[in-house]
Amino acid sequence: MRNITVAVDDEVYRRARIAAAERGTSVSAAVRRFLIRWTGEETDFDRRKRLQDETLNAIKAFRGGDRVSRDEIHGRGGVR
Repeated sequence: MRNITVAVDDEVYRRARIAAAERGTSVSAAVRRFLIRWTGEETDFDRRKRLQDETLNAIKAFRGGDRVSRDEIHGRGGVR
């Protein structure tokens, strides 16, 4: 594996670090994924990992309390 150096201004780097942290990754991993996609050499594993990350990042909020009851699912109105 090769190491490369990329020069970006401080603000771009700051925003990239924040974005990477929000996605649970690193700037290096994000650049690696970009280069793999850009060159069209994305492995099946990398593609699946990218799709998983994109799906998880698309989920804004989930709460177990938001579940629908069994009676509501079956249109029974619920017995109380």
